[in-house]
Amino acid sequence: MASFLDRERTVAPPGFNRWLVPPAALGVHLSIGQIYGYSVFNKPLSRLISGDLAADTGAPGDWSLFQVGLIFSVALFFLGASSALFGKWVERVGPRRTMFTSALLFCGGFLVAALGVATHQLWLVILGNGVLGGIGLGLGYISPVSTLIKWFPDRPGLATGLAIMGFGGGALLGSPLGTSLMAAYGGPNFGIVPTFITMAVLYFALMMFGAFLVRVPADGWKPEGWTPPAQNASHGMISTHNVTVEQAVRTPQFWLLFTVLFCNVTAGIGVLGQASVMIQEMFSDRVLGAGNGVTATAAAGFVGLLSLFNMGGRVFWSSTSDRIGRKPTYMIFFALGTVLYFLIPIFGNLASLVLFVLGFGIIMSMYGGGFATIPAYLRDLFGTLNVGAIHGRLLLAWSAAAIAGPTLVNGFRDRQIAAGVPASQAYSTVMWIMAGLLVVGFIANLLVRPVAARYYADRGVGSGAAADD
Repeated sequence: MASFLDRERTVAPPGFNRWLVPPAALGVHLSIGQIYGYSVFNKPLSRLISGDLAADTGAPGDWSLFQVGLIFSVALFFLGASSALFGKWVERVGPRRTMFTSALLFCGGFLVAALGVATHQLWLVILGNGVLGGIGLGLGYISPVSTLIKWFPDRPGLATGLAIMGFGGGALLGSPLGTSLMAAYGGPNFGIVPTFITMAVLYFALMMFGAFLVRVPADGWKPEGWTPPAQNASHGMISTHNVTVEQAVRTPQFWLLFTVLFCNVTAGIGVLGQASVMIQEMFSDRVLGAGNGVTATAAAGFVGLLSLFNMGGRVFWSSTSDRIGRKPTYMIFFALGTVLYFLIPIFGNLASLVLFVLGFGIIMSMYGGGFATIPAYLRDLFGTLNVGAIHGRLLLAWSAAAIAGPTLVNGFRDRQIAAGVPASQAYSTVMWIMAGLLVVGFIANLLVRPVAARYYADRGVGSGAAADD
C-alpha cells in the first residue's frame, strides 16, 4: 500500500490523458462537499431524546440547535487551519497520499460521530464530523489544486474550476443522500447511526476512485504546442518566477488576496446559511398576500437553486478568468456584487420575487467563482512551486469568513426584529454592510501588483520532483 501511495508511483506515463485528472479531483470534492448539506442532520440530532421532530423544543438533555450548529463551524475552522498547517506536506507527498489520508479522516469522522450519536455524547460527534472530518476536508480540498495547475498551464482557471465545482455541488449529492438514508433506515436515533456508517463507506469508495485515478505530470511536461507566456504578458500579472510559501506570506500581494477572499466569502456565506429563512420572511403571506407567500418547500427549492448557481459559477467564472485575467474577474465580482446587494432590499420592497432570486443567484455564482479563481490568481503571482501550500495558508480567510458571515447576517436580523422592524425588512442593513465589504474587496483587488523581484525563489529551488506536488 505504501508504494501505491508514493508520489513516484503517480507520475503519468507518456500519452496520459490529462482530462482524467479533473474527474479524480471531482470525486474527492463531491465527497467532502457533503459538509454544505450537513444541515439535514441538525434537527434530528437535536431531537434524539424526545424523538419528536415537530416539537418546537427538545426534551431535557436534548442538544440545542446552537450546539449542533457547532459541528459545521468546527469543520470549516479545521478546513482552513489544516490547509494552512499541512500545505507543505501536501506538496511533498503528492496528491494520492493526501487524498487517501483525507478519505481516512473524513470517512473515519463519520464512524466516530456515529458512536457519538449512539452514546449521545456531543463531543464525540464534534470530534468526528467537526475535527477529524474538518482536517479531511482541508487536505481533500487542496490536494488536487497544484496538480491540476501543472496539468493545465494553458487553462489553469478552467481546470481548478472543474475540480472545485464538486465542492460547491457536494450538497446536491449529500443532502438527498442523508435524507434518503435516514428515511430508509428509520428506527432509533432517526437512523442517523447506520446513515453515518453507510455514508462513510460510500464516500470512501468515491474518494479512493479519485486517489486511484490521479496522476502528476513528469518533470518538464507541457501541453503539446503550448509555449509559456512572456514575462510581461497581461501587464506583468503572470510571473514566470516562483515564490516559496515562506516568502509569499511576507508579500503585500498575499494579504491583499487574503482580504479579497475574506470579503467575497463573508458576503456570500452569510446569505447561504440563512437563505431559506430569509426568503420566507421577505416574501411571506403578509407581503405577497394570503396563500401567496414562499413556503418551506419552495424555500428549499431556492436553496437548491443557489447551490446550482454556486456550482456553475465555479466553472463559468474561473474559465472566464483564463480569457480576461484574474484581476478583472474579481473587479466584476465586487462591482456587480455591490450593486446587487444595494438592489436586493429594493427588490424585497417591490415584492419582486423573480428579481430577488435572480439577484441572489448571480451573487452565489460569484461566491463560487471566487473560490475557483483564487488558485489560478495565486499561480499567476507566485508561480507553481508552492502554489498548493500558499493556497492552504490563504484558506484561513475562509475560516474567518465562516464565522463572520453568519454572525453578521443572523446578528443584525435579530437586532432589527428586537427593535420592532418587520421581519421582511430586517435584512436591509446587513445587505448594505455586505455591499460595503465588497467595496473593501474591490479596493484590495485594485491594489494588487506583480510580486517584487526580491521575493523570487532561486531558480534551482524546487527543481526536484518531490517539491512540486
